[in-house]
Amino acid sequence: MSKDRPQDLRDIVDRIGQRPANPITRARQMVEQEVPVARRGPGWDRHWRELEAYLEVGVLWRDPAKPLPNNHSPEETETSLDKKRADPKTSP
Repeated sequence: MSKDRPQDLRDIVDRIGQRPANPITRARQMVEQEVPVARRGPGWDRHWRELEAYLEVGVLWRDPAKPLPNNHSPEETETSLDKKRADPKTSP
């Protein structure tokens, strides 16, 4: 056993104690602890990356039948809101 072992353990404990700011990333970590790699489908990683990206760009999720929230100007059209939803890294 090396003398550095306690520091290695401290590093691991520190890393475990750090929570990602993105709640989708936290959810992914919890789900991946339960779902074995062999059971994950071919689109597994892309699915999670898309969800993480949507949250990072501040997507506005809303019902088109409801009016816009007060923090959006009337000039902001559905088309401009749709552009905010698309993630260029993952959209076709």
